[in-house]
Amino acid sequence: MMIAAKENSPQLTPTEYFAWEEKQLEKYEYMDGQVYAMGGGSKNHCLISVRFITLFSNHLEGSSCETGNSDLRLNIVETNNYTYPDVSVTCDERDRTTTQYITYPCLIVEVLSENTEAYDRGGKFRKYRNNPVLQDYLLVSSTSIEMDLYSCSHFY
Repeated sequence: MMIAAKENSPQLTPTEYFAWEEKQLEKYEYMDGQVYAMGGGSKNHCLISVRFITLFSNHLEGSSCETGNSDLRLNIVETNNYTYPDVSVTCDERDRTTTQYITYPCLIVEVLSENTEAYDRGGKFRKYRNNPVLQDYLLVSSTSIEMDLYSCSHFY
Protein backbone atom coordinates (compact mmCIF):
# COMPACT_ATOMS: atom_id res chain seq x y z
CA MET A 1 0.00 0.00 0.00
CA MET A 2 1.12 3.50 -0.70
CA ILE A 3 0.64 6.59 1.45
CA ALA A 4 -3.05 7.21 2.07
CA ALA A 5 -4.50 10.63 2.75
CA LYS A 6 -8.20 11.13 3.42
CA GLU A 7 -9.91 13.40 0.93
CA ASN A 8 -12.38 15.94 2.28
CA SER A 9 -15.33 14.98 0.15
CA PRO A 10 -18.92 13.97 0.67
CA GLN A 11 -19.77 10.33 1.28
CA LEU A 12 -20.04 8.34 -1.94
CA THR A 13 -21.86 5.16 -2.80
CA PRO A 14 -19.70 2.41 -4.37
CA THR A 15 -21.21 3.20 -7.79
CA GLU A 16 -20.41 6.90 -7.40
CA TYR A 17 -16.88 5.99 -6.24
CA PHE A 18 -16.21 3.86 -9.36
CA ALA A 19 -17.48 6.60 -11.69
CA TRP A 20 -15.60 9.34 -9.85
CA GLU A 21 -12.30 7.43 -9.61
CA GLU A 22 -12.27 6.69 -13.35
CA LYS A 23 -11.91 10.46 -13.91
CA GLN A 24 -9.02 10.88 -11.44
CA LEU A 25 -5.31 10.86 -12.22
CA GLU A 26 -4.50 8.97 -9.00
CA LYS A 27 -5.96 5.89 -7.32
CA TYR A 28 -8.18 6.15 -4.27
CA GLU A 29 -9.08 3.53 -1.70
CA TYR A 30 -12.70 3.53 -0.56
CA MET A 31 -13.63 2.82 3.06
CA ASP A 32 -17.05 3.32 4.57
CA GLY A 33 -18.12 5.90 1.98
CA GLN A 34 -14.91 7.95 2.16
CA VAL A 35 -12.08 8.08 -0.38
CA TYR A 36 -8.39 8.09 0.49
CA ALA A 37 -5.75 9.25 -1.99
CA MET A 38 -2.96 6.78 -2.63
CA GLY A 39 0.38 8.54 -2.92
CA GLY A 40 3.46 7.13 -4.59
CA GLY A 41 5.77 4.67 -2.89
CA SER A 42 9.56 4.69 -2.66
CA LYS A 43 11.87 3.14 -5.25
CA ASN A 44 12.46 0.16 -2.93
CA HIS A 45 8.70 -0.25 -2.52
CA CYS A 46 8.25 -0.39 -6.28
CA LEU A 47 11.17 -2.75 -6.92
CA ILE A 48 10.02 -5.17 -4.21
CA SER A 49 6.47 -5.22 -5.58
CA VAL A 50 7.68 -5.86 -9.13
CA ARG A 51 9.86 -8.76 -7.98
CA PHE A 52 6.99 -10.46 -6.18
CA ILE A 53 4.63 -9.92 -9.11
CA THR A 54 7.19 -11.42 -11.50
CA LEU A 55 7.88 -14.35 -9.17
CA PHE A 56 4.20 -15.22 -8.71
CA SER A 57 3.29 -14.65 -12.37
CA ASN A 58 6.10 -16.91 -13.57
CA HIS A 59 5.29 -19.60 -11.00
CA LEU A 60 1.57 -19.57 -11.81
CA GLU A 61 1.92 -19.41 -15.60
CA GLY A 62 -0.42 -21.92 -17.22
CA SER A 63 -2.64 -22.18 -14.13
CA SER A 64 -6.05 -20.65 -13.62
CA CYS A 65 -4.62 -18.19 -11.08
CA GLU A 66 -4.03 -14.50 -11.76
CA THR A 67 -1.48 -12.16 -10.19
CA GLY A 68 -2.45 -8.53 -9.70
CA ASN A 69 -0.38 -5.43 -9.04
CA SER A 70 -1.30 -2.29 -7.10
CA ASP A 71 -3.62 -1.23 -9.93
CA LEU A 72 -5.99 -4.13 -9.20
CA ARG A 73 -8.71 -3.07 -6.82
CA LEU A 74 -9.76 -5.50 -4.07
CA ASN A 75 -13.30 -5.59 -2.65
CA ILE A 76 -13.13 -6.59 0.99
CA VAL A 77 -15.49 -9.57 1.45
CA GLU A 78 -19.04 -8.73 2.53
CA THR A 79 -18.38 -4.97 2.50
CA ASN A 80 -18.50 -2.08 0.07
CA ASN A 81 -14.86 -1.24 0.87
CA TYR A 82 -12.11 -1.30 -1.76
CA THR A 83 -8.33 -1.28 -1.39
CA TYR A 84 -5.31 -1.57 -3.67
CA PRO A 85 -2.91 -4.17 -2.25
CA ASP A 86 0.61 -4.11 -3.66
CA VAL A 87 0.31 -7.71 -4.91
CA SER A 88 -2.60 -10.14 -4.95
CA VAL A 89 -3.18 -13.63 -6.30
CA THR A 90 -6.61 -15.04 -7.02
CA CYS A 91 -7.49 -18.53 -8.19
CA ASP A 92 -11.22 -18.15 -7.53
CA GLU A 93 -13.68 -18.56 -10.41
CA ARG A 94 -15.87 -15.74 -9.02
CA ASP A 95 -13.09 -13.22 -9.67
CA ARG A 96 -13.19 -13.99 -13.40
CA THR A 97 -16.68 -12.53 -13.68
CA THR A 98 -15.75 -9.04 -12.42
CA THR A 99 -13.89 -6.38 -14.37
CA GLN A 100 -13.34 -3.60 -11.83
CA TYR A 101 -12.04 -5.57 -8.86
CA ILE A 102 -11.40 -8.98 -7.30
CA THR A 103 -12.90 -10.20 -4.03
CA TYR A 104 -11.41 -13.63 -3.33
CA PRO A 105 -7.60 -13.53 -3.33
CA CYS A 106 -5.77 -16.45 -1.78
CA LEU A 107 -2.66 -14.29 -1.24
CA ILE A 108 -2.19 -10.60 -0.46
CA VAL A 109 1.21 -8.92 -0.23
CA GLU A 110 1.67 -5.46 1.26
CA VAL A 111 5.05 -3.74 1.02
CA LEU A 112 5.41 -1.73 4.20
CA SER A 113 6.43 1.88 4.50
CA GLU A 114 6.83 3.99 7.61
CA ASN A 115 3.51 5.73 6.92
CA THR A 116 1.42 2.59 6.29
CA GLU A 117 2.94 -0.15 8.44
CA ALA A 118 0.62 0.26 11.42
CA TYR A 119 -2.50 0.25 9.21
CA ASP A 120 -1.28 -2.70 7.09
CA ARG A 121 -0.57 -4.72 10.26
CA GLY A 122 -3.70 -3.61 12.11
CA GLY A 123 -6.91 -2.26 10.61
CA LYS A 124 -6.35 -3.41 7.06
CA PHE A 125 -5.27 -6.89 8.20
CA ARG A 126 -8.41 -7.21 10.35
CA LYS A 127 -10.53 -6.41 7.28
CA TYR A 128 -8.62 -8.76 4.97
CA ARG A 129 -8.73 -11.75 7.28
CA ASN A 130 -12.54 -11.90 7.12
CA ASN A 131 -12.03 -13.40 3.65
CA PRO A 132 -12.59 -17.19 3.95
CA VAL A 133 -10.51 -17.83 0.79
CA LEU A 134 -7.43 -15.89 1.93
CA GLN A 135 -4.62 -18.34 2.69
CA ASP A 136 -1.65 -16.04 3.26
CA TYR A 137 -0.98 -12.39 4.08
CA LEU A 138 2.64 -11.35 3.50
CA LEU A 139 4.07 -8.12 4.88
CA VAL A 140 7.41 -7.08 3.40
CA SER A 141 9.62 -4.29 4.74
CA SER A 142 10.82 -1.74 2.21
CA THR A 143 13.63 -0.56 4.49
CA SER A 144 15.16 -3.78 5.85
CA ILE A 145 15.44 -7.45 4.97
CA GLU A 146 12.36 -8.53 6.84
CA MET A 147 9.06 -10.27 6.04
CA ASP A 148 6.14 -11.51 8.11
CA LEU A 149 3.92 -14.26 6.70
CA TYR A 150 0.52 -14.86 8.28
CA SER A 151 -1.03 -18.16 7.21
CA CYS A 152 -4.73 -18.93 7.44
CA SER A 153 -4.23 -20.98 10.61
CA HIS A 154 -3.18 -17.72 12.35
CA PHE A 155 -6.39 -15.90 11.41
CA TYR A 156 -8.70 -17.86 13.66
